[in-house]
Amino acid sequence: MRKHKVYIRGNKYTTNEAITAKSHNKMTPITSLFILPFLALWLFIMLPQTFHNRKIMVSAGGGGGGSSGGKWDVLLPSIGISAMHMQLLHNDRVVIFDRTDAGSSNISLPGGKCRTIFGEDDGRVLGKDCSAHSVEYDVASNSVRPLMVLSDVWCSSGSVSPAGMLIQTGGFKLGERVVRVFQPCDDKKCDWKENRGGLIERRWYATDHILPNGRQIIIGGRGAFNYEFYPKTGDFAGKLYSLPFLANTSDPGVENNLYPFVFLNVDGHLFIFANNRAILFNYNKNVVVRTYPQTPDGNPRSYPSTGSAVLLPIKNPNGGASTQAEVLVCGGAPKGAFESARDGKFVGALNTCLRMTITDPNPRWITEVMPSARVMGDMVILPNGHVLIINGAGAGSAGWEYGRNPVLNPVLYRPDNPLGSRFEQQNPSKTPRMYHSSAILNRDGRVFVGGSNPHSVYMFTNVLFPTDLSLEAFSPSYLDPGNNDLRPEIISPASQSEFTYGKPVTIQFKVPGKVDTNTVKVTWVSPSFSTHSFSMNQRLLVLNTGKVKPMGNGTYSIEAVIPDSGHLAPPGYYILFVVHQDIPSKGIWAKLYY
Repeated sequence: MRKHKVYIRGNKYTTNEAITAKSHNKMTPITSLFILPFLALWLFIMLPQTFHNRKIMVSAGGGGGGSSGGKWDVLLPSIGISAMHMQLLHNDRVVIFDRTDAGSSNISLPGGKCRTIFGEDDGRVLGKDCSAHSVEYDVASNSVRPLMVLSDVWCSSGSVSPAGMLIQTGGFKLGERVVRVFQPCDDKKCDWKENRGGLIERRWYATDHILPNGRQIIIGGRGAFNYEFYPKTGDFAGKLYSLPFLANTSDPGVENNLYPFVFLNVDGHLFIFANNRAILFNYNKNVVVRTYPQTPDGNPRSYPSTGSAVLLPIKNPNGGASTQAEVLVCGGAPKGAFESARDGKFVGALNTCLRMTITDPNPRWITEVMPSARVMGDMVILPNGHVLIINGAGAGSAGWEYGRNPVLNPVLYRPDNPLGSRFEQQNPSKTPRMYHSSAILNRDGRVFVGGSNPHSVYMFTNVLFPTDLSLEAFSPSYLDPGNNDLRPEIISPASQSEFTYGKPVTIQFKVPGKVDTNTVKVTWVSPSFSTHSFSMNQRLLVLNTGKVKPMGNGTYSIEAVIPDSGHLAPPGYYILFVVHQDIPSKGIWAKLYY
């Protein structure tokens, strides 16, 4: 319901607060005689308009479905580990893992299993650790299963292969050149497998991305101004490629270019953002195609001055040269914030977002102001194309003990709204999500949120921000029960269906209430690997569609065209949604292959 401002005795309230406010403000009989009739008349006039305009408000409200501001639920008070890294897989289970070098976790390995602890520098056997540092979260049963990761995955990266396997790369010390593979299963017997010689270069704070041919590129990391590919077969076996852009964007003593923001552009090249600069890069020829303008304020946005970034929804994906791509970079810490935090002074975070059409012949950054400053925030693209900005702090920088002033309110960003009206603050969580937090989209439209451990070990008492082991879900307002009559339900195709490039597919769906056919769209979402305020491989396409056709009994069909190129959507698993008036259906799994 739309909130209108009401003033009672000089205090500002919204309509749904007004009655409560009145009861807390003592009025004399004379004051009541004058004010209450006017308030009653105002409510009599405005509330019917609010309900009458319900359809308009749904498309303009908080994430679709009005302005309730969303809802928080604690899924599990403890999953046993702090969720530094998260990835949703196509069996509706989430693989979560934390570093292994911070001591025991709060969940044991099954069957008396233990892993051997080796010295980080000399490889000496130091003892055993019988606790798990990775878990598999089952969405349906709301339960976790401990997994056994052997080497240190601290500050690592990952992506999902076309076959649906989680390919996880790098980490710390003995884990820095390891490639780990997790093949999802239904019998709960699958676990991590490790290839200790999988990488040529040490990869710590690197970024991974799936390419149009299904191969994975691993870019950067601490002291690694280069990139390589996985798997290492054929022409890519044993080869390392220099990327001077990473050296040029590294600030001495601070770096400010770790976990670079990497997106596959619609032309097949890679957009790479590090520090306060960006390039378009032909990774096949090892050539910079174009250099973009520096950010207007010159402030860094990469780790440890950690902002976040998304590739905004790609519309008309099969439009050829007319298909555009836009990037949005939000938050971060100003120059010098990391050094100041190291000295115990916590500088306010950046309160701006920067948006640029990277396919434009003359691209430029457009600055937008967020409702609140934020460093270490996460950005999640929702099924309707809106962007949720969540987690983080209002001051300081990334790093142990370097963040202050937790930002508990998520913010919704609507890319298609007019400039100046794109942000809306959402309802707050009760849990600070500081350094080492993560957030991912689930198939039902909820956003899973976990992590927060700004300490070198797990610390639960006598600290400003205790280590957090819980897993929460934020439900955007499109999941409010009041929107159920507008919510589509996909009838066909079935989840786990397979699709080939460029082919049309007929989608049948039903809606309980009246359908506005002009507001129906089909979105195609790539589940992302979330860590350190960046979601690798996050991608949403608004598919080209025909007209909605009524089929009777509240059932409809719409023809959508699958993306025609791996430049638009690399092969692999996606989630397909039908969206009506910004209210998404529950998604179905769709496998895309050549």
